[in-house]
Amino acid sequence: MQRKARIKDIAEMAGVSSGTVDRILHNRGNVSESARKAVEEVLKKVNYKPNIHISGLSLKRKYKVVITTPSVTEGEYWDSIHSGIQHALEEYENIRVKCLVHTYNEFDVYSCREVYDRIVEIDADGVIIGLTFKEETLRLTRLLEERGIPYIFVDSTMDNSSPLAFFTSDHYMCGYLMAKLITSIIPAGSDIGMSQAVRIGDESANTSILRKKGFHDYLEEKKIANSILKIPFSAFEPEKNEVWMSEFFQSKHSVGGVVFFNSRGGMLADYFARNGIKDIHLIGVDLTVSNVKGLREGYIDFLIGQEPEHQGFLAMKTMIEFMIYRKPVKQRNYVRLDILTRETIDFYREFNY
Repeated sequence: MQRKARIKDIAEMAGVSSGTVDRILHNRGNVSESARKAVEEVLKKVNYKPNIHISGLSLKRKYKVVITTPSVTEGEYWDSIHSGIQHALEEYENIRVKCLVHTYNEFDVYSCREVYDRIVEIDADGVIIGLTFKEETLRLTRLLEERGIPYIFVDSTMDNSSPLAFFTSDHYMCGYLMAKLITSIIPAGSDIGMSQAVRIGDESANTSILRKKGFHDYLEEKKIANSILKIPFSAFEPEKNEVWMSEFFQSKHSVGGVVFFNSRGGMLADYFARNGIKDIHLIGVDLTVSNVKGLREGYIDFLIGQEPEHQGFLAMKTMIEFMIYRKPVKQRNYVRLDILTRETIDFYREFNY
């Protein structure tokens, strides 16, 4: 899908300012004939079609949207979510939206609680939530519902809540697929390693819970009796990871494969590369920089992609349109799951605007 031309794109092509383009689009005068002609030629060239509903609105209103997700690191999963949100804001650049971004440490439930406590004090028009800790998020959403503030989930959803909408992949099915893939490539009867994040507050991530259930349900359904061995890892004390991985792989000689239910599989791929381990299969989630590197180098067999940019884009687009029109929106929205290999990764594009 080709990205819609933005006002600043049209301005650059026509050699005028964004303000000039805006005045022409909304018939506000004070524009030279040469500038109008240049802009109109560009509009025709790019087949620009203004949103007549938005064009007729008063643009004086400023909307306040809170975005809360785990911390953002360039090249990582949540960076893609925020990139999609930013693209949606660019699509609606003539709507005045002020975004307040509040991130938390996804491995620390107390960090999440502190951020959520700040959010409930904000007089927001809407909130976009990337949830990790279920109980903390449930407390936040109940307070938002009491105040009549709409909220949208991105990346995950949960029961006992009433979001305006959610945009997520099917995490249960993701775990189910990972079980199917890993058991199809490891030697019969070999053990399977499973990542186990060490978190402050000892509350598992919502997505990991769902993926683990799908994984175990597949094994039970197919009557597969491979032993599952947990591999701990810490985001707080990364120096421990090397020790833990060495202890695990030096003592567990019957491990045929490992599954990482979060986006940190590249960490294990790096360990395999440093130690020349090529006989243990690895499956991970998300197309992060380190994961894609591990896939290309052959240390990761499969990556499951879940269109994070698309999720972020649709979440913000839906929120903006709801704030403007107050029309009902589709609540349940699942993006696709993509299975990527070393051979297909270079042909894959997560989301085209």
